[in-house]
Amino acid sequence: MRGVTSVDSPEAQRFRLALQMAEMGISMYRQRMRRERPEASEEEIEAEVQAWLMRRPGDYPGPPSSRLL
Repeated sequence: MRGVTSVDSPEAQRFRLALQMAEMGISMYRQRMRRERPEASEEEIEAEVQAWLMRRPGDYPGPPSSRLL
């Protein structure tokens, strides 16, 4: 089958690493919010994390890219 890669391929490994790094970044932001707002409930912290994600941190202003990889 064309376009199918092995779960152990270098591409798959890089993709898994990218996902792990993204998850770590979210976790670090969540911990930061807990430090900065110790009085906030878990629901408030999670709402702040979701709002941060919706602001697309690190992304350039404007519509998302339509470039195919």
